[in-house]
Amino acid sequence: MDETTWQRSSLQPFRFFLLSILIGVVAGLGAVAFRGLIAFFHNLLFLGKLSVVYDANVHTSPSPWGLGVIFVPVVGAIGVTFLVQNFAPEAKGHGVPEVMDAIYYHKGIIRPVVALIKSIASALSIGSGGSVGREGPIVQIGSSFGSTVGQILRMPTWQRIILIAAGTGAGIAATFNTPIGGVLFAYELMLHEVSVKTIVPVAIATVTATYIGQIFFGPYPSFMIPSFEMLYFHIDNPLLLLSYASLGILLGAASAVYIKSIYVFEDFFDQRIKRNPYLRHMIGMLLVGIIIYLLMASLGYYYVEGVGYATLQDIFTDRLSEAKLLGLLFILKLFATSVTLGSGASGGIFSPSLYLGATLGGTFGLILRQIFPELPIDPPAFAVAGMAGMTGGATGAPMAAIVMIFEMTLNYNVIIPMTITVAIGYGVRTMLSKESIYTMKLARRGHIIPQTLQANFQQLRRARELMDTHFMTVPASMPLRELIRMGPKKNDALAFLVENRGGEILGVVSKDTLVETLGESNETTTLEEVAHEGYVTVLEETTLFAIAERMRSRNVSIALVTNGSAAAQASNVKGLITRQQIGGAIVEANDFFSE
Repeated sequence: MDETTWQRSSLQPFRFFLLSILIGVVAGLGAVAFRGLIAFFHNLLFLGKLSVVYDANVHTSPSPWGLGVIFVPVVGAIGVTFLVQNFAPEAKGHGVPEVMDAIYYHKGIIRPVVALIKSIASALSIGSGGSVGREGPIVQIGSSFGSTVGQILRMPTWQRIILIAAGTGAGIAATFNTPIGGVLFAYELMLHEVSVKTIVPVAIATVTATYIGQIFFGPYPSFMIPSFEMLYFHIDNPLLLLSYASLGILLGAASAVYIKSIYVFEDFFDQRIKRNPYLRHMIGMLLVGIIIYLLMASLGYYYVEGVGYATLQDIFTDRLSEAKLLGLLFILKLFATSVTLGSGASGGIFSPSLYLGATLGGTFGLILRQIFPELPIDPPAFAVAGMAGMTGGATGAPMAAIVMIFEMTLNYNVIIPMTITVAIGYGVRTMLSKESIYTMKLARRGHIIPQTLQANFQQLRRARELMDTHFMTVPASMPLRELIRMGPKKNDALAFLVENRGGEILGVVSKDTLVETLGESNETTTLEEVAHEGYVTVLEETTLFAIAERMRSRNVSIALVTNGSAAAQASNVKGLITRQQIGGAIVEANDFFSE
């Protein structure tokens, strides 16, 4: 059955807002359950104990398995591959591209099973030491529930997509305690339209999810940064301003490398180990296992396993203050993340982006402090700006990155340097890599995602502005040959409305139809016999968008414009609109937008 035949009318705003609250509650509880699942797998596989207590901001204790910890990620790889191969191939990778694909190419249809499988597979990937993040899975959890609700209630596509965006923003907000950032994340990456009717439901869901998250995790920011208690950014110092701009250039280039490295490793594993996904992922995770073991043996911590927030906390508290070490951790994290995702893991790229940005920004700040000791350089501040720059550049959501990092640190002093870094970093990344880390995956399969939301005001033009008044009303009993012989009188007519004696329109005959049927007619063929072309009636105030949708749903090529009445009476018709006119209006709208 075609979707248009079973969809109901749009849900009323109040009921829709209530659903947004439900989406927020489910996303918030989903974030809580997901973090508990990560904790379960992490404690079981690394420490050999049953517990759901796990603080990602604190380093994991040395595993009792000793050298055997190398194989912990490999065990996780087996479970992840089994789940992905047998239940939900969409659960593979970092999740957000699949949601975007569902919005733009599948009318917002996401299978409910995806949320369950993605949760387990990603929790297993992260818990077993895979270098991936939490945001991709929670986005799929929230968006999958939103899509499922929309399908059950048989909503129009546009409302179902709003629920998906609401689930996305809510999941992000609950995971990172960033309600405004969650709204902006959904706005920049998921929403096909920005208006009150789209933003308000998303905001309701994110606020609700944030409240649920704070009940369980507390109202605290994601990271505590002691040095932020004093003002560290002096806007009157142009050299400091220039240093953040330079960091932006560096992060833009690093973002492009990050994007390309993931897909380079994905291609490498797919080409070298084509037929055995288990072996492919096991080899990748074995490399990650070796890295984390060597780090523990030489430096006392695993550092690059999982989300890596403990390493970030070390940077912010100056426990990691060696430029060489931070540079090494940047390289190892980039490799570990690329191998983890490239070989077939399930998990997000947001947390690795934070890690890479913080280590690179911290390294840059430490080097600057050595070169320019007279400048008020604070490496943790550069690390925070680095997090925003890398995240904004890689994901293609710069505004969300700025606001989210601000919400994660709760210090307004970070806004100015962070904005400078993100703006320049994003610009450099787009010059080096047109696609973001999310859209690259879809572009590789031929699914192009719009890079901008455009206000196409041409779709708001009314029927009275578009209609053509060159038409004729002719009686149904008129012979076709007589209409042909009318000659000059009909030359300007775009179409002919065929009416019966009561003035009711029986059909429409266009110029093209007239020419096509002439050869098959005889002297007695009447217009009633050839007036088979369908039409719809619209009022003068009907918008272009509504006209096009009505013509599409009825599969006709002509709309008759009436004045005050939609009745199919010839006396009510003021003009007509064809598909060609609609196409011309859309083409004309392109003059207002850049490529």
